[in-house]
Formats: sequence, C-alpha cells, structure tokens
Amino acid sequence: MRAIGIILAGGNSKRMRELSNKRAISAMPIAGSYRSIDFSLSNMSNSHVQNVAVFTQYNSRSLNEHLSSSKWWDFGRKQGGLFLFTPTITAEHNDWYRGTADALYQNLAFLKNSHEPYVVIASGDCVYKLDYAKVLEYHIEKKADITIVCKDMPPEEDVTRYGVVKVNDDGRVADFQEKPMVAESNTISCGIYVIRRRQLIELIERCAQDDRYDFVNDILIRYKNLKRIFAYRMDTYWSNIASVESYYKTNMDFLKPEVRDYFFRQYPEIYTKVGDMPPAKYNPGADVKNSLVSSGSIINGVVENSLLFRQAYIGNNCVIKNSIILNDVYIGDNTVIENCIVESRDTIRANTTYIGTPDNIKIVVEKNERYTL
Repeated sequence: MRAIGIILAGGNSKRMRELSNKRAISAMPIAGSYRSIDFSLSNMSNSHVQNVAVFTQYNSRSLNEHLSSSKWWDFGRKQGGLFLFTPTITAEHNDWYRGTADALYQNLAFLKNSHEPYVVIASGDCVYKLDYAKVLEYHIEKKADITIVCKDMPPEEDVTRYGVVKVNDDGRVADFQEKPMVAESNTISCGIYVIRRRQLIELIERCAQDDRYDFVNDILIRYKNLKRIFAYRMDTYWSNIASVESYYKTNMDFLKPEVRDYFFRQYPEIYTKVGDMPPAKYNPGADVKNSLVSSGSIINGVVENSLLFRQAYIGNNCVIKNSIILNDVYIGDNTVIENCIVESRDTIRANTTYIGTPDNIKIVVEKNERYTL
C-alpha cells in the first residue's frame, strides 16, 4: 500500500476514571486477550501498510511493554516496521506533546524521511476492522485533500462526545463540529484520516508557526471550507472505548455471537501479543453461562454474562454476574460481584460484595496482600 501509518496512542481520558491511572487508553484490555491498540495495528498490517509509527505519551509503560516486539502484527521486517515515538527533549523541543498536531510536528522527521505518498492516521482507542486500502482508493477517486472515515450512529446514541460531521450528497464534508453541545447530525468521525504526506507536512508546519496544536480543531475544522474534505462511510462494527460506559459496553458486545464471529472467525484476523498459558480450568462446582473466559483462569464458582481476562481466579461459592474481571485477579471465596469492572492484579478478600447497576458500573480497585491470613 502506498501509505505510511500513524497511530495516535498518547492521550488520556478522565472519563475512564481509575482505569486510566496506570495505563494508556490504547493499552486497555479488550475481549479477554486483546489490547485496544491491537485493532488499529492489525488493520494496518492487513492493509499492507509497512511503516507504522505509534505516538505514545501518557502512562506508556504498559503500552510499550505490549509493543516490545513487532512480530505479532507482522511488522518484524527488513524493510519498514513498527516505530514507537515518545516525547523527547531536543535542541528544538523540550515539551510534552501539547496536542495531536504537536505530536506530528515533533516527529516530522518520520514523515519527511518516508517515501510513500500518503499517510493513514488512526487512533489507538477504537475497536473495529477496516481495509485502509479501500479508504485510499476512495480518497484518490474523489481527488480529496483529506478523507475522514465516518459512521452513521443510531438515533438514540449520544454523539456529543464525538466529532460530528455533516456530509453533502456527493460525500463532501460540509460541516465538522468537535464535541458539540447539540448535535445536528448523527454522523460521527471515527478518528481515521487519509491525507497526502506532503500536504500533511505543510499543514503541520503551518500549525506550529501559529502555535496551534490540535489536528481536529486546527486542521480539519479550520480548513473545512478551504480544502476538499470527504467522508468515507463505514457500515461495520466500530466502537470507541474512551469512557467507562463505552468500555464496558464494548467488552459486553463480545458476548454476542455475531460480534465474536466477526472479529474472531472472519478474515482478516486481529492479532495480539500471545502469552504462553494453560487453558482455562473449570473445577467441580463451576457454573459458567454466556461468558468469555481467557487462558490461565481457574473457576470454582458461578460466572454469568461476564468476561474473565487472563489468569483470573474465581473462588468457591463466588457469584460473578455482568462483570469484567481484568488480568491476574484473585477473587476470594463467597464473593459476590455484579455490574463491576475489577482492575487487574487485584486481590478481593473472601466474603466481599461489590454491586453496581447497569447505569452506574462500579470500578473495583483492591490491593490486598494475596497470601496473608
């Protein structure tokens, strides 16, 4: 494919509450065995994008550890590969990334040293499958300056936390509002853009001269009437996980057979870093219904409509319902957990009860010593 890839994975969201205290949003676990960034990386690999840069910043240790080897996404090549860029103190810069456009500006050398004529920019906090080559074909066919991947959301969906787009009959973007108070359209931007590499360099340099730092506000919205900006509509599954509610809903979607089939069985595949662990173990007395259970887990109690990530231990007489249990969690005997997200590496004492509601998902963060009396 005649494009390089850039994945913006450095941001934080306060709407994730305690879940983002120790990891970037792009490193959030998804569907039992994956991380959020796996979906964008797999799409890049499946679209034959050979050079991919990941911009990290906030709480990047977990994300860097996950990306320590590029072979899982087939980027371990002699030509091209996977590159990680973090804010670096240089003679010209001594700041953190002040926004998405500033992140691009501080790594402008990557763009200038590349040879591909186009750039695919994606965020690392979305769950979807997309062939970027089809977006590029559409971009070239429309003779667009910038192409935005968009999706029509259901009428009942609150779209005010997204970029909201108005599209003409010919596919051209007529208006773009970032997180409006009142949405005038139910078409949203998916945070995926295609742009010619030289034009991106020019726009980013112009932003830097004007002390502007945000890609959406200072390029897409500022130039919406000056540049030919088109919308490419996607009609398959797409979800953003940048809030507790959307993160919970996205994981719960994987309990639906059609969603599991789409991501796990249909080509192309989603790749992730593989952990060598034994299969899940169901001891006598275990009762599991409509749940995703990952490798390394041991279950003794009742689990319903829940996701158990790697190495979860469920004690005797436990009841886990409508909950997400993240990696390496130990849940003591006689514990009841409903409508909760249990943070990774937690140890829940025996005889404990945590109950949230469908409208108010409870986040459980416990750091008890695991082997004390």
